[in-house]
Amino acid sequence: MADETPRSADEVLDVVDERDRVVGQAPRGEVYARGLRHRCVFILARDAAGRVFVHRRTERKLVFPGLYDMFVGGVVGAGESYEEAALREAEEELGVSGLPAPTPLFAFRFERPGKSWWCHVYEVRCDLPVEPQVEEVAWHAFLTEEELAARLGEWEWVPDGAEAYERLLAWRAARPADAG
Repeated sequence: MADETPRSADEVLDVVDERDRVVGQAPRGEVYARGLRHRCVFILARDAAGRVFVHRRTERKLVFPGLYDMFVGGVVGAGESYEEAALREAEEELGVSGLPAPTPLFAFRFERPGKSWWCHVYEVRCDLPVEPQVEEVAWHAFLTEEELAARLGEWEWVPDGAEAYERLLAWRAARPADAG
């Protein structure tokens, strides 16, 4: 999820340290090639029935091509806030406009060899008919939590999204029942 199509390799991103402090800037292509830590947003989009938007990424994606994801999202541009990026990315990937501001949930640092980014996780309700970007989304559907849980062991998921979803389930389980 932390990537876009090749046309955006020149987009400038903030490079951040282990505490999410900006330490420089670099074009996206260089950030990816050098494995520089940057910022990303993950947005769990639900329809009016509470189902989760799930999609398979196109083979053109720079990172994790062809894998499934239960989040929409992407990188945070240089100087852009996480909140601005969350709304922009949700509207872009779902192919809608006029979404409410996504609700922030939690943040974590994703770390794998050669891959490192700070992730802010959000949730948004999308009552609009979606028209996902064909450059980024090869297939999509809204799944119930039960349908999604059944697919977790069947489909190959993007590692950062899978980790974010595990953390989301743990975050929800740790919240008091009256916390909403």
